[in-house]
Amino acid sequence: MNKRHWPFLLGGLLVALLLAGVVSNYASSHPDGLDSSLLKGCTVNADDEITGGSCPAQQAKDHELADSPLADYGVRGIGNDFVSTGLSGVLGVLLTFALGGGLFWLARRRGPATPTASATPTASATPTTSADSADEAATPSTGTR
Repeated sequence: MNKRHWPFLLGGLLVALLLAGVVSNYASSHPDGLDSSLLKGCTVNADDEITGGSCPAQQAKDHELADSPLADYGVRGIGNDFVSTGLSGVLGVLLTFALGGGLFWLARRRGPATPTASATPTASATPTTSADSADEAATPSTGTR
């Protein structure tokens, strides 16, 4: 990678870390339109628990990875919600950056391609014989043929 690309890359990483670590804490606690559409037809209380009616959300189950260390936009074991959410965002950005950088590193060009032995450069597409060049030398040049 060219040296002049590094400031742009590091600046983008810094902005992503700032957004994930700090600004993500100020996002809506109900951002998903899918959740609200799945609750149509049901009545819910203040804690978003279904208290009556019939809706698709009643069929919902916990995800298999619900007990993972980064489940529910936080880091398990950290009591402060602000720090937990920010840290999970920072870890996600760093993991994504590392994975993407590794894939780009694997896919990068290694250098100029080397020509194969069978490809030899030629001076012209059709070879000239000594008879052709003698005819051209004997014919006066008039600009047209």
